[in-house]
Amino acid sequence: MDRLESMSILLSAVESGSLSKASRRLGLPLATVSRKVADLEEHLKASLLIRSARGLELTPAGRTYVTGAKAILEQLTEIERTAAGEYTEPRGDLVVTAPIMFGRLHALPVVTRFLEAFPEVSVGLVMTDRVTHFIDDRVDVALRIGALPDSNLMATRLGAVRHVLCASPDYLATNGTPISLDDLERHRIISFESVSSSSTWTFEVDGSAMPVTFRSRLSVNTIDAAIDAGLAGAGIIRAMSYQVAEHVRSNRLAVVLEQFEAPPRPVHLVYDRQSRLPLKLRAFVDFVVPRLRERITGAAL
Repeated sequence: MDRLESMSILLSAVESGSLSKASRRLGLPLATVSRKVADLEEHLKASLLIRSARGLELTPAGRTYVTGAKAILEQLTEIERTAAGEYTEPRGDLVVTAPIMFGRLHALPVVTRFLEAFPEVSVGLVMTDRVTHFIDDRVDVALRIGALPDSNLMATRLGAVRHVLCASPDYLATNGTPISLDDLERHRIISFESVSSSSTWTFEVDGSAMPVTFRSRLSVNTIDAAIDAGLAGAGIIRAMSYQVAEHVRSNRLAVVLEQFEAPPRPVHLVYDRQSRLPLKLRAFVDFVVPRLRERITGAAL
């Protein structure tokens, strides 16, 4: 029996909350995961897990074993990183995630410059608008927009972006410029949050959040399509400021109802808190933070 493998599988099951989730997370058949845990219990002559409708619970022996196993695996990871040279020079692989458009407009240019500066590091840049999980998705660094939940992760603030309403000058010349939230009722609205019969946008009025529900004349499922429709004069869109900054500066889109915008949303670089950061991660953080801050400031409206 490979005890290190069995330890890893047990920890994954405990962190995931079930054997089936651990199976999906590890890419192993459920039968294999179940057998590895059973073999470990047989080896120890002790029950480690209680399987119930609520998920997995640790027995007293299981809690003791998991605490020790976690410490052993963390020490092994440190030993491997030291042997691989991760603490002597930046080298190895990093997985970085970012929202799709932010990643394309800002993260990708900075990452390519980082790769030129550090030829021994490789980066997997995953651009997705879903919130990734550091353990399940094997993520090293994430760029996130919006308030962050409390966690043990390290977060470095890069700046802030606004949620803006805008439309083409031709559309506004034909249909008028809205000056109050009530004016939105008579305008063509383009939404992209979901293809549905109604949408809700939240604004700020006298310091309080005010939701406004409306029927979209056009619903699309990507922000790129919404921006294209806005540029074509199809109606009013709502986007993050960095997504439309170039179009606003070139007068292809005009921002409206700025006085009712919700508070700016923070942008953070997030990574796992570790007692000793691998040099590849430290080098990445030190390299991209000032450059992303500069790009976010430059994209401000």
